[in-house]
Amino acid sequence: MDLIGIYLRDAMGEGCPVCRILRKYEESEIETILYEHVNNPDVREKFKESLGLCTYHAWKTLRKAYSEPLLGPLGVAIIYEHMLRTYIAYLEEGTFPEEGECFLCGLMAEKERSTVDAFAERIEELLQEYENSESVLCRRHYRMLVSILRRTNPDAAERLGTVQLEKLQILKERLGSFIDKFDYRAEEPPTKKETSALPLTIEALKGLETGATVRKTQDRKGRRGFPWR
Repeated sequence: MDLIGIYLRDAMGEGCPVCRILRKYEESEIETILYEHVNNPDVREKFKESLGLCTYHAWKTLRKAYSEPLLGPLGVAIIYEHMLRTYIAYLEEGTFPEEGECFLCGLMAEKERSTVDAFAERIEELLQEYENSESVLCRRHYRMLVSILRRTNPDAAERLGTVQLEKLQILKERLGSFIDKFDYRAEEPPTKKETSALPLTIEALKGLETGATVRKTQDRKGRRGFPWR
């Protein structure tokens, strides 16, 4: 197994391994922006295309800045002082700026595609690892992966579907046990696995909140679409 395969395998703890990779990548990119790119003119131009970052990433970046003593809010303030001046300049000219794609959302979309593609390319090495792990691909990333495999490796797509259903059934049973433990007749509290079934169920259905999963994409007809099609 190559380094990318090992990277994917190591992400198979609990929950969706693709979501976990994306969340780690997103946090790393936010740190990079705040530590290295506040005064980078090339990155600043990318910020101007969307007047900073999208709503989700703007607030996430600010929370990150305040949570890190070595960062603080100065870098975010410098970025958004520039964006505010840009906005005011548009209004003074009697125009209104169009909001382009968020710089971070673009990076997250690229990372999401490359991660799912890498998973599909190494499915024969990773499928057994996935089956034996506590991981459950979220609905979005399972669909992306299966869409690729149905074209490139139909047999693996079928095997992955069987594994996915088995994992979801186990999750359903644990969530049911968690609910049952709230009955007044229950003699024991929920186990750790039963308690974790609730957030893991939400993750299996909705994914983790990252710029990739909250990002709204539009197809050419203006309807919501999927970027891997």
